[in-house]
Amino acid sequence: MTRLLYTDATPEALSHALATGWPSAAVLSAEAGAIFGAHGMGFEAILRNLALLNVLFLFLGMFLHSAAAIILVIPIVMPLVRSVGIDPVHFGLIVTINLGIGQQTPPVASVLMVASSIAKSSVWDVSKVNIWFIGVLVAVLMLVTYVPMTSLGLVEMFYR
Repeated sequence: MTRLLYTDATPEALSHALATGWPSAAVLSAEAGAIFGAHGMGFEAILRNLALLNVLFLFLGMFLHSAAAIILVIPIVMPLVRSVGIDPVHFGLIVTINLGIGQQTPPVASVLMVASSIAKSSVWDVSKVNIWFIGVLVAVLMLVTYVPMTSLGLVEMFYR
């Protein structure tokens, strides 16, 4: 690595040397790109990022358990969230609601399976009733995501 400091290396040679000599450099460069690239984002880009994060966590909630999705994805996404300026409490609520909705929708639908076994009813019967609940949860998700005061009002009032 010291020869990289004392030689005239092209960007291609530098990236190749870092990738072969220091494999974790890819993670660091991805985090640096997220941090430095997010500083130029305006309000519209923040809203677009929130929408993409909603889709990502809703999709992950459909296939993974909440704990697994949080452990796998939050460390990757958190530098972007911090650099854009999204409050971590607000982001935590967005993730929790998304994963909760995802666990009630097929293909895995772990919450739906538990509810159908408790109700001693078929999954289809529980799904028909659950559609309205999912609709309300999606409305709450949109409210929490795009009107942060709904989720951060009490936190701001009492703790900051």
